[in-house]
Amino acid sequence: LGLAAAAGGATLAGVAAAGSGEDAANAALGVVMLFMLAVALLGPLVARVSAAVLGLPLRVAGAPGHLAAANSRTHARRLASALTPLVLATSFASTLVLLHASTDRATEHQQRAGVVADHVVTAPAGLPVDAAARAARLPGVTAAVAVQHTGVLLPDRDTGFRSATALAVSADPRPVLDLDVRTGSLDGLRPGTVAVDANLADAVGDRPGERLHLRLPDGRAASPRVVATYGRGLGLAEVTLPAADLAGHRTVPYADELLVRGGTPDRLAALGTVTDAAGRAAAQSRDREVNAWANTTMAAVLGGFASVAAANTLVMTVLARRHELRTLRLVGTTRRQVLRMIRWEGLVVGVAGTVLGGAIAWATLVPMTHGLTGEGPHLPPLLVGSFAAAGLLLALVSTSLPARAALRPENTA
Repeated sequence: LGLAAAAGGATLAGVAAAGSGEDAANAALGVVMLFMLAVALLGPLVARVSAAVLGLPLRVAGAPGHLAAANSRTHARRLASALTPLVLATSFASTLVLLHASTDRATEHQQRAGVVADHVVTAPAGLPVDAAARAARLPGVTAAVAVQHTGVLLPDRDTGFRSATALAVSADPRPVLDLDVRTGSLDGLRPGTVAVDANLADAVGDRPGERLHLRLPDGRAASPRVVATYGRGLGLAEVTLPAADLAGHRTVPYADELLVRGGTPDRLAALGTVTDAAGRAAAQSRDREVNAWANTTMAAVLGGFASVAAANTLVMTVLARRHELRTLRLVGTTRRQVLRMIRWEGLVVGVAGTVLGGAIAWATLVPMTHGLTGEGPHLPPLLVGSFAAAGLLLALVSTSLPARAALRPENTA
C-alpha cells in the first residue's frame, strides 16, 4: 500500500506538471496527500534508510554518536512514529506558506510589468463618467483609458459556475497595459469580444475565434468572441472586455482607475489622486499583505496541530525508554553521554523529517505554482531556513527535555 501511494503521488505529480491552470493546481493537491500516506505506511523502511544515511556521519561523533546511530537503526519503528508527524507538519505548513509566497511574487511582477501608463488616477467615490475624455484633451496626453475592476461567472463542470476577475476598458488598452499577449491580437477588442488569460482559456477550452460563455455582474448571460489570450491574468485580470459591454450591468457605473500616457500630474489632479505605476503596485502590495493574514493563520493552525502531535510523539517515545536509559547509566555511560546520544537521535529525526517534508512540499509546489503562475516556486532563503530551524528545534527540544527528566536522580535510583 505504501509503494502504491508513492507511485500514485509520483504519477499525479507528472499529471499536474503536464497540465496548466487550475487543473494542474488541483491535481497537485493530491500529491502531498499521497506522499504523506506513503511516508506513514512505509515509515519503518523510510526510518531505516534515514538512519543508515545519517548514521554514517554520527559514527565519528564518539560514543554518543555511535549509540545514536545504532539505536536509530535497531528501533526503526520507534523512529518512524516520531518521523511521520514531523514530516506532516513540515510538508503542510511549508506548502501553504511557500505557495502564497510564490503566487504573491508572481502577482507583483505581473502588476509591475503589466501597467505601462505614466500616470494612474483614482478617486474614492469613483471617477467621473467623462474622465477619460477630459484627460485625453489635456496637453501632452497621448492615451487615456478608464478601467473598471469587476468579476464575471464562467460555467464549471464541477460546481456549475466559477468566478473570474475581469477588467473593463473604455478604449484600446495597449498604450497603457501590457497584457503579454500569447495568441490572437487586441486589435479586434471591441464590443462583443473579449480577451482571456491563457491559463483560464486552457481551463475552459477556448481559443481565439471561439465564444466564451459567461455571466455579467448582474447575472445576464453573454457569449463574446475571444480575440486574444494573454499571460498576465494573475496580476491584472483573467478576463478583459470593453466597458461598453458592462454598461447597465454593474451596480456602480464609475471607473476605478484612469490610466494615462503622457501629460503632467498637476493637470490630472483635477480628476482625482494621481500616482504612477510603481505607486499603484506598492498600494496593491499592501493590500495583499493584509489579505495574507488568513493564509498565514491557516498555515499556523495546521502546522501547530501537526507540531503538537510530533512533539507529543517524541516526548512519549523518550519517556518510554526510561529502562533503556537507566541500563546505559548502570553499564558505565555518563549522564552527559546519554544526553548527547539523545540529542544526536533528535537531530536524526529533525533532519530526516525536515528533508522528507521539504521534498514533499517541493514535489507539490512545482506543478502547483507552474499551473497558477507559469513560474517555478519562489523559495525565500529566510523563510526556508526558518522552517528547517523550526523542525530541528522541535525535534531537539522534544527529545532533550524528557531525557533530562528521565535521568534525574530520583528517576534513576
